[in-house]
Amino acid sequence: MSLPIAAIVGIAAGGAALLVLVAVVIALWCRARARRNRTSETGSSDPSTLVEWGKGGRSSSAPERQGARQFSLEELAQATNNFSEANLVGAGSFGLVYKGLLFDGSVVAIKRRMGAPRLEFSDEVRRLSEICHRNIVTLIGYCQEGGLQMLVFEYSPNGNVCSHLYGKGSMTRLEFKQRLAIAIGAAKGLNHLHSLMPPLIHKNFKTSNVLVDENFIAKVADAGLFRLLRGHEDVGSSHGFSSSVYQDPEAHLVAQFSESSDVYSFGVFLLELITGREAASLQPAESRESLAHWAFCCLFESWKHISVQMN
Repeated sequence: MSLPIAAIVGIAAGGAALLVLVAVVIALWCRARARRNRTSETGSSDPSTLVEWGKGGRSSSAPERQGARQFSLEELAQATNNFSEANLVGAGSFGLVYKGLLFDGSVVAIKRRMGAPRLEFSDEVRRLSEICHRNIVTLIGYCQEGGLQMLVFEYSPNGNVCSHLYGKGSMTRLEFKQRLAIAIGAAKGLNHLHSLMPPLIHKNFKTSNVLVDENFIAKVADAGLFRLLRGHEDVGSSHGFSSSVYQDPEAHLVAQFSESSDVYSFGVFLLELITGREAASLQPAESRESLAHWAFCCLFESWKHISVQMN
């Protein structure tokens, strides 16, 4: 039995939209492989001049910043009502995350973990705070006091993307145009990291590390966090490998992270964005097939089904 015309058009439109997202991944992958003609996009949408990251370089169109601010433990304790449970908004690889209100009225996210003061930590925070892009969460400052290490970031009131896709108690349903805008915004943020000189590999890109602000503008979070957790590393370092569904299997084989491994993670993020489901739950538990091959086969079967129904 043939499908109604409206249903066929709907399926075809969905397939076309999926092709757009796939094209974004392919474009990013090609850019990562080329590693040439690198340009960086600043907080505005205008292209900027080449930036040499980590050596004080700055594009002419980037907004002026005064570098990482060093906070006192007292300031951050007051901002979070002495790190009260009411201010606790999450937890991640760096530790607990608190919502804070600074004296100047700025709302911030404060990540806290145990750790002795390290000069390398403060130096790396200053470098990471130089990254300025509308699709990357801004690192405002840090604190190393009382046996604690803390990072202060801009606050994204709408949380991470996974909470709007499959999170428990989510009250927001993302429309397709919102999902497309989030995909493009996250792609721009990730591309900016790769356009720095030298490139900054995220190494832990995933749906929970894409935040959305009050206007649902996507912002890539935790960029460079591996450097702060494990000390300064080379771009190709293999430290931090895990069995995460987001990590590129080829990166395990060559024991090296790269722009391409970030792009693979971005592809898994797109899969979750399209399906609204966790990537780890899409395949049967007993399946030994790679996620990439499984997704390609599903896409091929969908196109074949559309072709049969329209003939």
